[in-house]
Amino acid sequence: MPGTSDKTVYWRNKPEDRNPGEVLQKVYAALKEKGYSPIDQIVGYLLSGDPTYITSHMGARNLIRRIERDELLEELVRSYLEKLEE
Repeated sequence: MPGTSDKTVYWRNKPEDRNPGEVLQKVYAALKEKGYSPIDQIVGYLLSGDPTYITSHMGARNLIRRIERDELLEELVRSYLEKLEE
């Protein structure tokens, strides 16, 4: 095909897109902005793995799918326990 390139294009995620804490904050904000219950929706996603629990608003669904659910749970537990120690 004329005008096409045979070069591979690589997409790189921004570093903050791989930080579970920042991803959770962005997803929380998007859910809240759309009028959803962020806690219920995030818990539904974590338990089921069904991404439709997360709105696509502000790219939240794509963001949360970049992080494994066990990493998100680990971040939530770590954050909670660290606050208990303060």
